Amino acid sequence: MEAPQYVAARVQQALAEDGRTHELGIRVDVRGDQLFLRGQVSGAEQRDRLGEVAREAAPELHLHNEIRIVEVSAPGEDEHLD
Repeated sequence: MEAPQYVAARVQQALAEDGRTHELGIRVDVRGDQLFLRGQVSGAEQRDRLGEVAREAAPELHLHNEIRIVEVSAPGEDEHLD
């Protein structure tokens, strides 16, 4: 069986290099047969795509997509705090 750090590195590389994601800021943790994705993205579609790519890179693991979606305000918009 492949060492967890190698599986994590393989998934990380897939997320960085896959044309659907090109994502560098996602943390990948492997514990036993569990794969955890953590980080922040700006939309649900990107989050789902990251999960897809990770699942393809390590289909033998149970995926936990814990990536949070962060609303990004458009440039030039003032943030209004109540």
